[in-house]
Amino acid sequence: MANIGIIISLVIIFGGLLALLIRSVKSKEVDRRVIFLFIFVAVAAPILFPVTFSEKASPVVKAIFNKVESLPAGSKVLLSFDFDPAMAPEVQPMANAISRHCLYKGHKVIFMSLWATGQALLTQSLQDFILPGFPEKRNAVDWVNIGYKAGNEGVLNVIITDFRKMFPTDVNTVPLDSIKIFDDIKSCKDLDLVVSIGGGKPGPKEWILFVGDPGNVPIGVGTAAVVAPQLYPYYPAQVVGILGGVKGAAEYEYTLKETHSRFADMDTPGLRMMGPQTLAHVVIMSFIIIGNIIYIAGRRREKKRR
Repeated sequence: MANIGIIISLVIIFGGLLALLIRSVKSKEVDRRVIFLFIFVAVAAPILFPVTFSEKASPVVKAIFNKVESLPAGSKVLLSFDFDPAMAPEVQPMANAISRHCLYKGHKVIFMSLWATGQALLTQSLQDFILPGFPEKRNAVDWVNIGYKAGNEGVLNVIITDFRKMFPTDVNTVPLDSIKIFDDIKSCKDLDLVVSIGGGKPGPKEWILFVGDPGNVPIGVGTAAVVAPQLYPYYPAQVVGILGGVKGAAEYEYTLKETHSRFADMDTPGLRMMGPQTLAHVVIMSFIIIGNIIYIAGRRREKKRR
């Protein structure tokens, strides 16, 4: 079905673009409604006929994957869901993939959020995507959700020295002193890895500045594509890796599926979204080429007239 989707999409798009090019060279312009129509086809076709492409993890994505992969079982990993519903389609797939990877490797995972809206999305991820694949994992032993706490950077300034001052209990009001995962954790300095998923403030940048640097804690980040360029200067000295946008999520999902057979049938929303995104980019680049051809053809006609 995926191959059919690719063939149909490409035939429609490139056949139409060729016809459009021939017509446009004569008319010197392209109606914007035609552009919208092609973008619609490019996005709709791979959704109706699911299209997925193989992905090769870029160095910044592979770095965070390798970090999770290389940590010994029992390592303490904190995942912070620092995003809202508007950002969720782009970054929640990477949060789910990293969470599954950590649980599969036997790490002790602490879930939290610096955003009030992140708490609901965290709960949704745990209930619908993450925990159903790991029925053997026990709350408070293999993972724990300590929830949301207001205060932005202030929260980070406290937990870098003492978790219990800011999070006396988990989301179920169980004292942290009664939770096995926290037996040997006093502050973020006792963690083996922190991964912040988000793109606003507070988010990855604040985790780097207020936890990673002062506490010498390894930080991995997953962020919206528009924010990723702002974080690249921190790699590799201050962050171990970066997942940028749907592309980063798709690369992580594909690497996870290729590395561990257990995830062969894992839901991969990041990979699914890359189909429409890739074909839409192909259409946009094609229109750029067509525009230049029209311009060059027009210049040549003017020279001949002169």
